[in-house]
Amino acid sequence: MGELCDHQEMRLINKVALITGAGSGIGRETALLFAKEGAKVVCVDLNEDAARAVAAECGGLAFKADVSSAADSEAMVAAAEKEYGKLNVIFNNAGISHADDDDAISTTEAVWDLTFAINVKGVFLGCKYGVPALRRAGGGSIINTASFVAILGAATPQLAYTASKGAVLSMSRELAAIHARENIRVNALCPGPLQTELLMKYLNTEEKKQRRLVHIPMGRFGQAKEIAYAALYLASDESSFVTGSEFLVDGGITAAYTTPL
Repeated sequence: MGELCDHQEMRLINKVALITGAGSGIGRETALLFAKEGAKVVCVDLNEDAARAVAAECGGLAFKADVSSAADSEAMVAAAEKEYGKLNVIFNNAGISHADDDDAISTTEAVWDLTFAINVKGVFLGCKYGVPALRRAGGGSIINTASFVAILGAATPQLAYTASKGAVLSMSRELAAIHARENIRVNALCPGPLQTELLMKYLNTEEKKQRRLVHIPMGRFGQAKEIAYAALYLASDESSFVTGSEFLVDGGITAAYTTPL
């Protein structure tokens, strides 16, 4: 048992990880946790100040990038290899949920296109330029942030976001199959509702919060750090036989028809 504990203290030793959307929320918590577990971390965010702040906290490299830009995506991977000599883990985590995202009638083309540019194209580009880097490193892990809404529909519409996360899930499955024999694993991380700024800006009244909480068996929102621990497992060699999964971390929401009183 002592040996196991010693091993788990540094679960990402000698690994280099690139995290997009690292400036806040899940990305920030994951950057801090990965560094604590021995990884060298490249903190990528469109907000350069936020990226620098997190990089300073975790002793990593800050990089400003728009993940929907091919040039930026190529450059962030090149920066990781130049700084640390290799890349082992890519966490394509950057994403948006637009305030004007609604149903098919109300959602504008501009909101749809922006959501897909970041949430879907951004993941595609991260993989496009990341996979060759993982090949050069002899393999590695790709983690793509999807969502429980890729599995469940909701009558509180955010159609562009929901559709984009469904695309991330199906893209991750296919990439997992394509690269499975190259020692490259690809998994979709599907968080449930979290107590992060992204969600709480919508659930700005107690009534709105309770409307969501009634569907969660655990009766609470998740924390960004709980998703970071799931990402840690998928990034580590402990998940060496896990690929193509829809890795749900949702407090039981997708397993429940009704919840406890």
